[in-house]
Amino acid sequence: MKAIVAVDQAAEAAGITLVERPEPTPAINDVVVEVHASGFVPAEWEWPSTWVDRNGHEKTHAIIGHEFAGVVNALGYGTTGLSLGQRVFGITDWHRDGTLAEYAAVEARNLAPLPGDVDFTVAASLPISGLTAWQGLFQHGRLQAGQTVLAHGAAGAVGSVVTQLAREFGAHVIGTGRAADRQAALDFGAHEFLDLASDDLDDVGGVDLVFDVIGGDVQRRSAAVVRPGGTLVSVVGPVEARPADGRAVDFVVESVPSQLTEIVDRVRDGRLRTHIGTVVKLDEAVPALNPVERRKGKTVIRVRV
Repeated sequence: MKAIVAVDQAAEAAGITLVERPEPTPAINDVVVEVHASGFVPAEWEWPSTWVDRNGHEKTHAIIGHEFAGVVNALGYGTTGLSLGQRVFGITDWHRDGTLAEYAAVEARNLAPLPGDVDFTVAASLPISGLTAWQGLFQHGRLQAGQTVLAHGAAGAVGSVVTQLAREFGAHVIGTGRAADRQAALDFGAHEFLDLASDDLDDVGGVDLVFDVIGGDVQRRSAAVVRPGGTLVSVVGPVEARPADGRAVDFVVESVPSQLTEIVDRVRDGRLRTHIGTVVKLDEAVPALNPVERRKGKTVIRVRV
């Protein structure tokens, strides 16, 4: 099968290539999925699991990508809950070979059924962005109606979902980003917009929840505007700045099928819009994963056209 693998950690995105690999076989409780589309997160180059296995040993020529949509092609011994030919979507284990390939072996527990009226490209853009937003807001952020949310990167793949879900559940949303992102953030439902390059975070006043996708100085400045009892949620590694009288949480997203169903149902009935930026075929994907300019939205690779 065709697959895109990471060859050189130092080169990051420049060190990837399209190769031929053997098709995977399903282990116990696995399925093999015929991949139709795969999403890609540029931050994958910074994840330790891209370059080392669970034992800390260097990985070479590992298949990249972790979110996808496709059709069940084979069942491993003991696998239950899924059937051959079923449409599915979800996230693979971070340490296993990924989804930028024609086939992927995945634990069945990480997959949710994909309704027939949702396109594979749309479905492949949902798992990481959607689950990150859902888990950050509701599991870790404990969002309540009437609260104020500061959503960084509100026009991005994750931030746009954060903005839409927070507004749906009754929060007042202040989106942030670059000046060029203002209209997109407002279109996704932000009540206000803050240009991080020119506006002062201190002018925001107190917020109940910060959803941080940036880190560094922005995270430090954001911690200072969290109200007593509020929460800063980060998806960019260990929290470096904590609110003076509140909580700070960092987490790694997990594939939870029930949450995937909540997310895809919202896409189906129009409550949630995906933010897909670039769509390319697998044979043409390598340059798209190493862009020379900033791209908006999620990159999706169509494995089967």
